[in-house]
Amino acid sequence: MLRAIFTWWNGATIGANNQIKSSSAFVGEDDFGNRYYEARSDKGSYDKGRKRRYVIYKGYADASKVPAEWHGWLHHTFDEPPTKAPLTRRAWEKDHQPNLTGTIWAWRPKGSIARGGERAKATGDYQPWTPE
Repeated sequence: MLRAIFTWWNGATIGANNQIKSSSAFVGEDDFGNRYYEARSDKGSYDKGRKRRYVIYKGYADASKVPAEWHGWLHHTFDEPPTKAPLTRRAWEKDHQPNLTGTIWAWRPKGSIARGGERAKATGDYQPWTPE
């Protein structure tokens, strides 16, 4: 309960949640559980005639958790949300993945401290720079 009141990084605070849900219409939800809303009027908008759009993250608030189709809708690149006009999926496209940097699932190359810190010994092709 306290986490919902005071921390914005664990999802929307209670105040933000109430304000968004009372002044906006629910538009849809993505595969990650993030919920998207659009304001009912342009009253609080930065651009008159354009309604504000919101995302309430499920769990940790991280913008990289927003898939491309919803990102385009949030930034007014697309007029219609993906629930009404889904983007066509190309054969070469991969599934969306949030940025895993700083998590336990982040990629760690050989020699990384987080992977044990053992790196391969330098071979004969390495010559350190020395000033002349």
